[in-house]
Amino acid sequence: MQTTGNTTPFIEAQQYSKFILENLNDGMLPQQFYRNVSDFQSGTTLNIKTVGTATIQDVQENSPIIYNPIDTGTVQLTITDYVGDAWYITDILRQDGTQIEQLHAMRAVEATRAIQENFETRFFSACNASQTAASTNAVNGFKHRWVASGTNNVITLDDFADMQLAFDLANVPVGGRIALVSPRVARTLNGQVSGEAFKNNPFFEGLVRSGFARDHQFVADIFGFQIWTSNRLAAGISETISARAVTNGVANVFMSISDDNTKPIMAAWRQMPKTEGGRNKDLKRDEYDVTARWGIGPQRVDTIGIVLTDNTVY
Repeated sequence: MQTTGNTTPFIEAQQYSKFILENLNDGMLPQQFYRNVSDFQSGTTLNIKTVGTATIQDVQENSPIIYNPIDTGTVQLTITDYVGDAWYITDILRQDGTQIEQLHAMRAVEATRAIQENFETRFFSACNASQTAASTNAVNGFKHRWVASGTNNVITLDDFADMQLAFDLANVPVGGRIALVSPRVARTLNGQVSGEAFKNNPFFEGLVRSGFARDHQFVADIFGFQIWTSNRLAAGISETISARAVTNGVANVFMSISDDNTKPIMAAWRQMPKTEGGRNKDLKRDEYDVTARWGIGPQRVDTIGIVLTDNTVY
């Protein structure tokens, strides 16, 4: 006979599952920053077709028109990440300890935070990996990757102006441009931009005002880019691009999130964070785990830019 009195571990597991999911949805990287691939329900690799641009030609009467093929290709998205966290609480600890349920709740919060940070770290790693290292990654004749132009590889306003030009030449929509930079870059901008710039309100405030806004500071709107900070950008980068070198660099990301067609990064959740709990009667303890599975990858390279800055100076 099972009652609430002798099935306590299972009741706690259900309560914990609800707790972890609510907090995770609040703290995850906003889905608006990447295209959530919904047609990837099975298999480990998805092939997505791409189509280039058409070339217009002058046509003359009574003359044959030239038949030109259009460039086509594919990009792939692979389910690569399978992460989790697990812990247990022994019967002896429940019997002899104090505030065990508070400890249990705090452990749940830490599991939530760890998955959130891991997903965000992998997102920024995919942003950096979408480009070819030690190359300008030019689009329509203008670079989309370079080392910051300031002394000691510190970012300058010219870098923002150049990225604006790069996006304009690549026909990237003006609306939806954002930049995710390191806190040191934000400090550099504090010394370069007048205080008036920081009175701007973030255009995407409604999209990121929950968990993301608590962990990431809105800096300013500079040359059309909404600028946010992050501590989880790809770092430890050593490259030389166009005779400028950086060691221990950090990849500051510029991209368009205007719509799913312009977003440079895509992601697919094969398993949203799932919590399970059970009773180990042999070891006399309650066991819990939370796991998640996803894939992140680039879907286009013309709507992303990287500026490498030194990760120690500002």
